[in-house]
Amino acid sequence: MQGEAKLEQRVVETAEKLLSKRKSVTALDVLTGIGWLTDNVVDAWHRGRVPVLTAALSVPPEKLTFALNALQRWAKGKALESTEIEHVGATRDRAPLKATSGELVGLEPLFKTQWIMPGLSDAKRAQVVARQKKAPDLVVSVALKDWICADCGGTGDLFFLENEKPHCLDCADLGHLVFLPSGDTALTRRAKKASRLSAVVTRFNRSRKRSERQGLLVEDAALRSAEDQCLADEDVRERRRGRDRERRAQEDVEFTGRFFTAITEMFPGCPPERARAIAEHAGLRGSGRVGRSAAGRELAERAVFLAVVASIRHLDTDYDDLLMAGVERQAARDRIHPAIEAVLDRWRS
Repeated sequence: MQGEAKLEQRVVETAEKLLSKRKSVTALDVLTGIGWLTDNVVDAWHRGRVPVLTAALSVPPEKLTFALNALQRWAKGKALESTEIEHVGATRDRAPLKATSGELVGLEPLFKTQWIMPGLSDAKRAQVVARQKKAPDLVVSVALKDWICADCGGTGDLFFLENEKPHCLDCADLGHLVFLPSGDTALTRRAKKASRLSAVVTRFNRSRKRSERQGLLVEDAALRSAEDQCLADEDVRERRRGRDRERRAQEDVEFTGRFFTAITEMFPGCPPERARAIAEHAGLRGSGRVGRSAAGRELAERAVFLAVVASIRHLDTDYDDLLMAGVERQAARDRIHPAIEAVLDRWRS
């Protein structure tokens, strides 16, 4: 019972933060916020690599059921408005996605519900609903090795993966689009808005073991229109960028302070200077570290825990030496696990 009470508190606290920030809450948002789902898993689900979302969860069915029922109870207690949503894939046919199967199929309606803050203006409510209904981006990948199109037998620098098979851009009906590199936010935003069809271009970073955004494929006319708009208001946007830089600097300071507080509450024995260093390292903008993830920004308990464990792994054990000596990563982690637990036990007291 104590474990259930603690889990319900985590669900409610996460949902409260999401509602305050986004004016709406979904089961997917909450499960990501408490650390049960990762952005990579959700992305794989959208792209059809994970047929059923709950199959990627490592929590028992009864625990997931309790968490989602707790979310529903909270939403009812807050008198939130509810609307049905449809999750669709990042595929050419935009096929509907299934979140559950088997004994968990009864939870499917909860995954298809968006709870919205009551009292919003019609315009704001429409904006919140539209944001949730927005289909995920189509994703095109940079080829890192030789490949052959599953349809025509051709090849190229870019490919679109569908049903685990690569397709050239022409066969994927994306060949008429032009490439816009990342770097100019205003140009990218405007070009994407004007383009009836677009796709995000990513490249897999082997050292970081993740895909990184390279740019966007858009219609040529949309790109030319966006370039004209950007040239017309460059002075205004430069002043705005200056204000945004100041605002982001302040946000980073505040985030680091909140992350530091979360570490000291979870690990009161952690030296303050070490907790501060962990918070600053985890929250470094653009680093891709756990602090910059959605769970990290919401200060999910698991995100804070993972940041602390990562610091111990690299600074308090011989993990890096083992990797340099050629020890396989998982074997190295298994070997240093007792040392990490010893430090965690000391810092918890």
